[in-house]
Amino acid sequence: MDEYSFRIANRIVGNHKKAPGIEITLSGPKLLFHHDVVVAITGGKAEVDVNGNPVDQWAPIFIKAGDKLSIGKLSTGCRAYLAIRGGIDVTEYLGSRSTFALGNLGGYNGRVLKLGDVLFLGQPELPSCTLPSAVSEPTKIPESLIPSYDFNANKSWKVGVTCGPHGSPDFFKPESVDEFFSAKWKIHYNSNRFGVRLIGPKPQWARKDGGEAGLHPSNAHDYVYSLGAINFTGDEPVILTCDGPSLGGFVCEAVVAEAEMWKIGQVKPGDTIQFVPLSFEDAKSLKSKQDSLVESLQGELPSIETKALPKPENPVLGEVQVSPNAPKVVYRQAGDRYILVEYGENVLDLNLSYRIHKLIEMVKDNKTKGIVEMSQGVRSVLVEFDSEVTQKQLLQTLISYEKEIVFENKWKVPSRVIKLPMAFEDEKTLAAVKRYSETIRAEAPWLPNNVDFIASINGVDRSDVKNMMYTARFLVLGLGDVFLGAPCAVPLDPRHRLLGTKYNPSRTYTPNGTVGIGGNYMCIYTMESPGGYQLVGRTVPIWDKLSLGSHSVNPWLLSPFDQVEFYPASEAEVDECSERMNAGKFKVEIVDSVFDHGAYLKWVQEHSASIEEFQKNQGGEKLEEFNRLIQISNAELATNGGVKLGEDEKFSDDAELVYSEYSGRFWKPLVAVGDEVKQGQGLIVVEAMKTEMVVNATRGGKVVKIFHDNGDMVDAGDLVVVIE
Repeated sequence: MDEYSFRIANRIVGNHKKAPGIEITLSGPKLLFHHDVVVAITGGKAEVDVNGNPVDQWAPIFIKAGDKLSIGKLSTGCRAYLAIRGGIDVTEYLGSRSTFALGNLGGYNGRVLKLGDVLFLGQPELPSCTLPSAVSEPTKIPESLIPSYDFNANKSWKVGVTCGPHGSPDFFKPESVDEFFSAKWKIHYNSNRFGVRLIGPKPQWARKDGGEAGLHPSNAHDYVYSLGAINFTGDEPVILTCDGPSLGGFVCEAVVAEAEMWKIGQVKPGDTIQFVPLSFEDAKSLKSKQDSLVESLQGELPSIETKALPKPENPVLGEVQVSPNAPKVVYRQAGDRYILVEYGENVLDLNLSYRIHKLIEMVKDNKTKGIVEMSQGVRSVLVEFDSEVTQKQLLQTLISYEKEIVFENKWKVPSRVIKLPMAFEDEKTLAAVKRYSETIRAEAPWLPNNVDFIASINGVDRSDVKNMMYTARFLVLGLGDVFLGAPCAVPLDPRHRLLGTKYNPSRTYTPNGTVGIGGNYMCIYTMESPGGYQLVGRTVPIWDKLSLGSHSVNPWLLSPFDQVEFYPASEAEVDECSERMNAGKFKVEIVDSVFDHGAYLKWVQEHSASIEEFQKNQGGEKLEEFNRLIQISNAELATNGGVKLGEDEKFSDDAELVYSEYSGRFWKPLVAVGDEVKQGQGLIVVEAMKTEMVVNATRGGKVVKIFHDNGDMVDAGDLVVVIE
């Protein structure tokens, strides 16, 4: 999260830049060492000692075998970093040794560390060790390289961002963009490595909805997000960080500059942020200077104080339409290392997906200088580039390629038909919706039942939604929605494209294998994760972590232009199939095929009358009424604040007032009024940062008052329970 502090920690102990270390959030561990080592702790300030003797951060610490290193709670910042000379020897997975705890991947057994874990250090002298050796001697760094973490609710972090990919006047009103930069945004309690949620002014949208992509103006046809993108999930912004989603369907107003991302790793719930608009050139200059500091360990951290643009800039870098038949192409700035190439109008058109496919092929065949990765969305592709090429040079290259792509309407691509079992509205799916209503938002048009909402807005019966899920064939247009190869897929039959909207705000929890509908699109969630699609059922896991299945060439099952079908299964059958899938023993039914767009257009033409009738029935007064209800619902969306003791509430003189140590969402009580409790017994559960935290009784007695209901906001220091 704070790459700068982690890199400096490795430099202090003399490690290679690829050596793994430990990220510490809010409170540190106690570690017993069995070997002599050199360590360094950087990042937020904490009490650090060796065998009870205080030691300094940001300097080499020499540890002897048998020594115990203790890292306490952070008093500033949110994260600290521990580097050990030689690195921690963990297995490389998909080119990384980092832990992705949400997906149970990488690092140490794919999870956070816990009591009793034994970590092995790199031993480069052994042939089996793949970690790089240390590259320099341990060294102390000058204080000029140590950032300040002294920020809070009253002293805002200033964070530099580039504008776009989505701006004004097409997505946000000009005054809304101005307010975005002038406002001080409070860090939400539910912030973590997935993303940092923000509390602040509601955006003023320049459009009434997202068209075919969804009923809320924040909805977009799914595209690939930049790291550091400030993404509006409905009306709530979230900064997408290192464990954030790859692809999704919400607009992004700005992207945090790469050199400024360390600040996002250090903000904590209750802190405030003010965004500062930077030019692309200044953002790249900051990164270059930061890299130079890490390499030389000399100089001072660069500041953004004098870099602010006088006004936010237009994120559109260029537009081109190479022929009357070709789609218009818009090139959008999407941070200081990405360009978002967006094709055509805001409608679903499979020709655009094919054109993106041809552009990716062309870049690959020509081994284009400076391009790191091309990531495909529904009607766009995110181009990541490095310092070998400038933004302007890459823009010209992409435009040149565009001029070489010939418009085609009758095209063919390799495609596989993949059939999966699905249990419609199983208990786990319904429980996820219920959890959302209890912890995030109690009332919304899509509550209490997502399928009822989909049926109502489309003027059909809930059985029609069920039948659609089992008769539709979904064409995969993008992967990583939200994580790990999760598909963004569209029904090939236009009569199966049901109108809808995504959750606002999004869920914090969705079970692995859940199937969702959002606007025109279907998604299969590949891990327990946040999400915004309307939930309809559950299928087998489609991410094969160890590639055990006979079908598994890669961990991800699906590829662009694959076709997915579901067949009915009971919840028990899906559970059994899931166990077999995880063990590599479930045989997925896969048929190699070709998607023939010409033949598809012919089929659509043959059924044009019924398709037009279906689309006509979706619109009209009913759609307008639902739009109105959703707008009213969004306007009423508000969070509950902390509870204060009223003047008319009297308790006995020996009453014990129990306060929350945590900021979060009141999830559930563990006791009821009238219960007798013991000291240390759990009273309530507060959910924050993907963690369930228990507030315990500070003494024994009888519970006489519980101040919150499920879903209420709780701030640290709020009164939660009274015991007499």
